[in-house]
Amino acid sequence: MKVLNLYAGIGGNRKLWEDVEVTAVELDPDIAAIYQDMHPDDKVIVTDAHQYLLDHFKEFDFIWSSPPCPTHSQMRKNLGVHNGLVDPVYPDMKLYEEIIFLQTYYDGLWCVENVQSYYDPLIRPQALGHHYFWSNFHIAEKYIPPSYSRLQKGGYRELQKKIGVDLTPYKFRDKRLLIRNAVVPELGVHIMDCALGNTQRPLTAFSTTKRIS
Repeated sequence: MKVLNLYAGIGGNRKLWEDVEVTAVELDPDIAAIYQDMHPDDKVIVTDAHQYLLDHFKEFDFIWSSPPCPTHSQMRKNLGVHNGLVDPVYPDMKLYEEIIFLQTYYDGLWCVENVQSYYDPLIRPQALGHHYFWSNFHIAEKYIPPSYSRLQKGGYRELQKKIGVDLTPYKFRDKRLLIRNAVVPELGVHIMDCALGNTQRPLTAFSTTKRIS
């Protein structure tokens, strides 16, 4: 199965996928290099994921997209803006552009992931942990221990153990942010299993999925 992994980061979501041919798209070349080290068999492309989706969506059987989340984040609004640390900004509508595009033009399996937003979602998602998911398949309920549902507390050395990576060799400005932006592997493989109809895999994983009304 040919998989497109957009806004790939370091590939936490991809870590437990098996028997797939993955093309990963990441804009930051330093992050892309880390992804390539961790997933040497994947094809890694350094470019704008939003445009790459438009140009290449027909080439893949499954598309996962995790557009940048800060402008939708409850934390940015409630802590950053409220405390004067950052200015209010427009939500980045590329998130909804991709959802509508995939709903309308793509015939394969797809999933778009983002944080739970500070506003009522414009298109109804499914919720799992602190994530929103939009997809053309049902995401089954799955329990995942609370310690895995957020990558918020602790330094990067502690957090990286949760997704099974070692960023020690890399000289990157904010390793903790890299980890916090990752989707933990247990959640990534659960989503893939749901897409493929395999919901029997034993996991030690996440809070229940619920439909947002």
